[in-house]
Amino acid sequence: MNDEIELRHLRYFLAVAETLHFSKAAERLGIAQPPLSQQIKRLEQILGHRLFDRTTRGVKLTLAGQLLAERARSTIEKVHDDITQVRRLGRGEEGTLTVGFSGSVMFTELPAAIESYRRRYPKVELRLRELVTAAQLSALLDGTLDLAFLRDGDTTEGVQVSTLLKECYLAVLPESHRLARKRQLHVRDLQPEPFVFFARRMGPLAFDRTITCCERNGFRPNIVQDAPQWPTLVRLVAAGLGVSLAPACVANVAIPGAVYREVHAACRTSIDLGIKAGADKVLVRNFIEIARGHFGE
Repeated sequence: MNDEIELRHLRYFLAVAETLHFSKAAERLGIAQPPLSQQIKRLEQILGHRLFDRTTRGVKLTLAGQLLAERARSTIEKVHDDITQVRRLGRGEEGTLTVGFSGSVMFTELPAAIESYRRRYPKVELRLRELVTAAQLSALLDGTLDLAFLRDGDTTEGVQVSTLLKECYLAVLPESHRLARKRQLHVRDLQPEPFVFFARRMGPLAFDRTITCCERNGFRPNIVQDAPQWPTLVRLVAAGLGVSLAPACVANVAIPGAVYREVHAACRTSIDLGIKAGADKVLVRNFIEIARGHFGE
């Protein structure tokens, strides 16, 4: 005979304890009275003590029954709380999500997506890390990032990369530069100019795509200065150190002394989503769904 107390035993017991009436308790539970009486009797047998005094005048809790009623309510409430939390975790409404991003992606719709995600999932601990693309790919592989917003994400074994947005390039010029007087440029117009750019190790594919864009227009840029972040790069351009080609979103960086001009070029740079191959985390799926909505896909 099974001597384990089941959750249903406690639910049946509490129904009788709260109504002090077997027929009413059975009606509340949606079962017949005889099976309810049998389950209460079985519970008393397991415990070895009577839980109710049954008299012609009604039903009363014994001292043992009073104690069990108090403890059973707490147990049922805790089980319900635990089940609710498990369901919230399963829906991605609780937990921890670590999202990486390349600096330039913060000049796009990503901040709005972050705000929407925080409003929709306020109980998720959202951790944000700004990293260059190469570092994000490594962090995905070692598990310190759950999701990455990459600038020109390289094909990397163990990482699943998908394109979120493609952007055109803009020329970044000192305000006093002769080319700043034009509204639109060709990439080849920049051929004789010194370039300010970032080091290839920070994002190999982003670097190579920009270089390729120049080479397709007849020259390889003369890079005289590198910079770790786009705001720094634009400031160096404003200081007259050179010119640059940047993703269109960088135009949201307003730096005195620097201007942005459209360039005629078929070349594109991309914002890509990166997740570890084989990972299937509902928190990640929820964030991606919101991000795609903001980026228009």
